[in-house]
Amino acid sequence: MAPVRGDGMRGLAVFISDIRNCKSKEAEIKRINKELANIRSKFKGDKTLDGYQKKKYVCKLLFIFLLGHDIDFGHMEAVNLLSSNKYSEKQIGYLFISVLVNTNSDLIKLIIQSIKNDLQSRNPIHVNLALQCIANIGSRDMAEAFSNEIPKLLVSGDTMDVVKQSAALCLLRLFRTCPDIIPGGEWTSRIIHLLNDQHMGVVTAATSLIDALVKKNPDEYKGCVSLAVSRLSRIVTASYTDLQDYTYYFVPAPWLSVKLLRLLQNYNPPTEDPGVRGRLNECLETILNKAQEPPKSKKVQHSNAKNAVLFEAINLIIHNDSEPSLLVRACNQLGQFLSNRETNLRYLALESMCHLATSEFSHEAVKKHQEVVILSMKMEKDVSVRQQAVDLLYAMCDRSNAEEIVQEMLNYLETADYSIREEMVLKVAILAEKYATDYTWYVDVILNLIRIAGDYVSEEVWYRVIQIVINREEVQGYAAKTVFEALQAPACHENMVKVGGYILGEFGNLIAGDSRSAPMVQFKLLHSKYHLCSSMTRALLLSTYIKFINLFPEIRDTIQDVFRQHSNLRSADAELQQRASEYLQLSIVASSDVLATVLEEMPSFPERESSILAVLKKKKPGRVPENAEIRESKSPVPNSHSNAHSNAQTNHTSSVNNVNASSDLLGLSTPPASQSGTLIDVLGDIYSTANGNSNVVNNSKKFVFKNNGVLFENDLLQIGVKSEFRQNLGRLGLFYGNKTATALQNFVPTLQWSAEDALKLNVQIKAVEPTLEAGAQIQQLLTAECIDHYLGAPSIVISFRVSGGAQQKITVNLPLTINKFFEPTEMNAESFFARWRNLGGEQQRAQRVFKAQQPLDLPGARNKLTGFGMQLLDSIDPNPDNMVCAGIIHTQAHKVGCLLRLEPNKQAQMFRLTIRSSLEAVTQEICDLLVDQF
Repeated sequence: MAPVRGDGMRGLAVFISDIRNCKSKEAEIKRINKELANIRSKFKGDKTLDGYQKKKYVCKLLFIFLLGHDIDFGHMEAVNLLSSNKYSEKQIGYLFISVLVNTNSDLIKLIIQSIKNDLQSRNPIHVNLALQCIANIGSRDMAEAFSNEIPKLLVSGDTMDVVKQSAALCLLRLFRTCPDIIPGGEWTSRIIHLLNDQHMGVVTAATSLIDALVKKNPDEYKGCVSLAVSRLSRIVTASYTDLQDYTYYFVPAPWLSVKLLRLLQNYNPPTEDPGVRGRLNECLETILNKAQEPPKSKKVQHSNAKNAVLFEAINLIIHNDSEPSLLVRACNQLGQFLSNRETNLRYLALESMCHLATSEFSHEAVKKHQEVVILSMKMEKDVSVRQQAVDLLYAMCDRSNAEEIVQEMLNYLETADYSIREEMVLKVAILAEKYATDYTWYVDVILNLIRIAGDYVSEEVWYRVIQIVINREEVQGYAAKTVFEALQAPACHENMVKVGGYILGEFGNLIAGDSRSAPMVQFKLLHSKYHLCSSMTRALLLSTYIKFINLFPEIRDTIQDVFRQHSNLRSADAELQQRASEYLQLSIVASSDVLATVLEEMPSFPERESSILAVLKKKKPGRVPENAEIRESKSPVPNSHSNAHSNAQTNHTSSVNNVNASSDLLGLSTPPASQSGTLIDVLGDIYSTANGNSNVVNNSKKFVFKNNGVLFENDLLQIGVKSEFRQNLGRLGLFYGNKTATALQNFVPTLQWSAEDALKLNVQIKAVEPTLEAGAQIQQLLTAECIDHYLGAPSIVISFRVSGGAQQKITVNLPLTINKFFEPTEMNAESFFARWRNLGGEQQRAQRVFKAQQPLDLPGARNKLTGFGMQLLDSIDPNPDNMVCAGIIHTQAHKVGCLLRLEPNKQAQMFRLTIRSSLEAVTQEICDLLVDQF
């Protein structure tokens, strides 16, 4: 009996119906196994199967595969379908091949031959099926097999338009797999001229291909600019009746217009030719003009298409950043969208205006919409739009409107969504610091931040206000008065207690003349918060109390009673116990002169760039355009707390910072119990610090790229290092050379590395002789084992006494950064870019754009990257100036793959550094290690 024929393939329809009617998973599997057995027997036993039957059974296999079951037969029957002249049979054969044939299959040669036959066919439908199959598989084998045929199809005058269209898209797919498939030379011009093709479908597909080619080799394909501008001009000046087949809801060729506008954004500027530039500006003006015209349709599709072209045109205007009139017009057009009913339009308008705010030509135009943006921040229903409004306020802020914007953001912060509060706090802190003409205003802003959103105020923010107050004498009295008043609130956040404790400990004497803030009042106010705080804050307050003994001797007895309390002297927290006991003995034993010397005010911090901006960038990398003024200038106050406190320990002559080598005024470092010193040790440190030198040297940065050299050198001592690393193990030799004519006594190097970090990087150090003779050199061996990924690097503290001189202390960071455990990794282009794409998540990548510190030296940069520990991969990046590297960090716990790309911009004297790895912490650390090294 002849099979029932028809478009529906009745047997397939019945099988699908049976599967749908199955009541359980077991029933479904039973029905599928029965069908698989039937198909297998047909393929093996029935040699008279015609094309229709093969097609039906292959379709059943496809359906079974899509249900999640493995298919291990039927491939040859599908290949046989490729030779059929019937479209439906050939189509099913190609579909099966595209979905189920592995590129390593033995059948691939037969498939390639069948595809070649179809590519040479005169039937355009067969050619298109072959092209679609090649694109679906998209393997390197396919690229190599058809690297000649497809480009010829694309540029041949005999090829039908529908085939050219498919050939362009197929070539684009293969290009992404195998970038060297596109021939150069005369082919470049022929591909570019597809932009002049009469068929709009061909032009649309060719534009996508050319856009990808330009990204790889912009110079070779720069000829596309004039043709793209010419084509864009013809589209934007055409009426919807001129391009009737490619008009979407009265908008002529919107998809092609968007593609052309994106293509032109690959060049900056797009062209030096004044004629082409003028024509492009006319196109952009026309698009802006059309946006002002009444809509030709009330349907949403019309406005969507029209706005898609408009926003892409505005992106190009922003990208060029050279035409003031266009930038201002774009800003005005976006301003109209801020009150639009469509939420997406309001969001996109705010996002684009963020970029316009960074341009000197349109910054003032953006500021005109400040009131509407503030209203958006407060009233928008969608949190993402409110977030974008905050971003725009940050971007448009300058000296003329800073106080108003900061105040509005503070007002909104009280009711802001929890998801955006931390970012808002950072932005308010950055703006207040940057634009503070009166630092009393800055102090008020930060204290308000802590009051309103204390849980969201990061350490960097409250460290920062302390640094600024210490560095500016004119604001110290006001800060002490203001924080004293803030501490009187019934509900006081712990961050406020920290700031209050630090500032009153340094400058409480400036307000002690007022009976309302007398010394005992200050002390009782702070101590009323003591038992409600964490141990870290209590440690800080104990340091404040010892400062009070120096500032206000009349309350010494009261403070000593606090030190003597059982909860402090017998505290389970080693840091509190140590501080209480040592501060108590210090207040009893030391004379008033010694006490005044070791407890004097903190010195000014060295001038460094603020770390808060870096925290903001790390929180939302690449999403928020920078405030233009903040981007281009450095803040006049010091950096992060780690640097600030190391500098405080370096310069401050107070024993509060020297009672213990690991202890500091803010109580942020908890010393190991073994480092707790006796009273004699404490007083010895006090006197040596008051009369001698204490040096903190950070030369480890230059050792990021090398293992051997001089770590530290002054008039007394030279420290050299020689190191080697293999996988997660390292060995260092430190060489101490005495440069004086006398012996160095009590010579003791001590490793400084927290117990928590030691669980990730285990460093063992051998002891050395306590005397380093004049002119002699001794060696100390260290071994390091990387257990897990870590940040920073350990330090070594060298203490010694020069004969007849003061006690000396030198702290040197060891060259044990995480990159020392890199293993260079060779990769080809395919493997590299496949891995690069796999590591494309937001948490896996970090990118920085920065100015070159010296004139660009590409050979020097290559040498540095080689010394960094990764494998420098040549002939990988399409741009020969770009440098890409690959490596694996070895730890005992796991291996971390890491990829690097460094892109120099010779004209701008800038670099763009991109790091991608499988761990976010490693990605950021590698980026931080490299960003200031070029």
